[in-house]
This record gives sequence, structure tokens and C-alpha cells, in this order.
Amino acid sequence: MTRLVGSRLTGMVIAILGASFLAFAFMRVLPGDPARLILGPLVPQSSVDQLSRDMGLDHPVPAQYVIYMRDFVTGDWGYSYSTGLPVREVIGQRLPATLELDLFAFVLGTTAALVAALAATYRRSRIIDGGVKSLSYIGLGTPPFWLGLILLVVLSERINLFPGPEGRLDPTATPPPQVTGFYTVDSLIAGQWSTFADALWHLVLPAVALGFLLFAVLVRLLRANLLGVDREHFLLVVKSKGVARGPAFIRHALPNAVLPTITAAGLLLAELLTGSVLVEKVFNWPGVGGLVVDSIQRKDYAVVQAFILLSALAYVLINAIVDLTYLLIDPRTRLPGATQA
Repeated sequence: MTRLVGSRLTGMVIAILGASFLAFAFMRVLPGDPARLILGPLVPQSSVDQLSRDMGLDHPVPAQYVIYMRDFVTGDWGYSYSTGLPVREVIGQRLPATLELDLFAFVLGTTAALVAALAATYRRSRIIDGGVKSLSYIGLGTPPFWLGLILLVVLSERINLFPGPEGRLDPTATPPPQVTGFYTVDSLIAGQWSTFADALWHLVLPAVALGFLLFAVLVRLLRANLLGVDREHFLLVVKSKGVARGPAFIRHALPNAVLPTITAAGLLLAELLTGSVLVEKVFNWPGVGGLVVDSIQRKDYAVVQAFILLSALAYVLINAIVDLTYLLIDPRTRLPGATQA
């Protein structure tokens, strides 16, 4: 077990270093002098050269990478020249909005996938099963940002059931006092029920747009696993002992079918945290995604570089947690020579 955990941690470090180096190298090969971009075209070259030295751009690239990683670990992520604020502060202001949206989409997608998979496999209804499979096919072939646009046109513009692309709250509403940065949680803490309902209502459409792809992947995997487990001998033994089909299905078939899905769910959660850029832009969501798009357009590379490295960290950490969770849940994976699903 210790050796396995050690190998996982070693893989994490290698993956993070590799992603950080790629992000660093990519930012260095892009056209344009960062110092010139910050100061503008009218500043004399002597001032540009001085800023380049202050930024460490006169050092060799390997030395710049070491300095960058040292500063990043110590919390110095550089400055956003477009805002004049530290990158850490700029991202910190936007990160809670992204996390709230992504976690809500994850819970919504996984819950819907679990319910749909159970409905498709428990009664073996061709109509229900066909409907679930059709939804999964649609979800796999629908880009989240395009689905977001369709939802806005139909449910916001035509039917006027949900709010439009106006962010996390109605423009006339006042945000709750900040505790966690999640408007739904902070409004509950403050006892502002109308603000909670408004924040929750604004979450629905972007969360559906993000979570539909996650639902499509998980429901197919869960459905296939449930059908496979339902034919296992241990389940026949459980039923032969007088346990009804419903309790046997929920207590014994479902836990065994969910195990292989944990890894996929972890990968999808990491993908949500790093891939919600376009959906945030569609819904005018004030998260990290919109910040990154604007930073790319303004060539504010310090923000983009920090986002790439943070995304790599999130991806690696989530998958490490999933791996360790899988080891704790299923003791068979800790046996010598065992492989993880």
C-alpha cells in the first residue's frame, strides 16, 4: 500500500512539472515582448529593457523556469498588466464562481446519471432504456457551449423561464456577505432566502449545459456495469436467500457497478474544473473561464500561465484522490499484481 501511494505521488510530481514546463515554454515562444506589451508601444526601449531585467527575462530560459516555479510555490504568481493587480488576487476573485458552477454541474450530472441508469436497468423497459440511450448519444455529440446557447434561446429568450446571460445574480440584486465565495452557500449562512433562490435559479442553465456531457458519459458506463453485475452469481445467491429484487439491486448490484465509475467521475470533474471556459463566456459567468479568454485576447500571459498550471494541479490532485479512494473502497486493488479499473 505504501509503495503504491508513493508511486502515485511520484507520478503526480512528474505530471505537474511536465505541465508547468509546457505552459512556461508555450508562453515563451508566443510572439511579442512581454515587457513591451506591458509598457505599450510609445515607451522608450531603455525602459523596456529595464522592465525585462526586473522580470528576469534576461536570464536563460531554464533559469527563468526555476525562478518561475520558485515564485509560484511561494505564492508569487506575477502581475496582471491589464488590471494592475497580482495574478493570485485576480484569479482568487473569480475562482469561487467557477467552483460553484462546476460542483453544481457535477452533482446534477452524476445524480441524473445514477437515476437514469437505475431506471433503464431495473425494470428492463425498452422505452425507458431507449430514451436513456438516446439522451446519452445526444449528450456525447453536443458541445456544452452550443447547448448553452440553445438553452438560452429557448428557455430564456422564447419562454422567459430562466434568466439570461447576466451572471450569478439579477443585476439589481446585492451579493451576500462573502464567507465561502459561493453565493448559494453564503446566502444561506446570511439567511437571505430570496438571494439564495436567485443564485440557484441562475445556476440551472449553465450547470445543465456543463453537466449534460458528464451525464451522457456516466449513464452509459453505469448502465453497462449494472447490466453486467445483474448477471453475476453473487446476486443470484442474494436473491435465493429471500431478498427481494429491489433491495438486492440497490444494496448489492449498485455498489459493485459504481466502483468502476469512480475513476471516470473523477476525470470528468477535473475536466469540468478546467474546461468550463466557453460555457462561462456564453452565460457571462464571472468565473476564471471568462478571465482566461479576456487575458488571451489582451496577451496577459501571466494570468494564462497561472491558469494552465492551476488546471494541471487540479487535474492531478483530483485523480490522485480518486485513485486513493478506489484503493480504500475496493481492497482487491491493494493485492500484489492487481490492476485498477
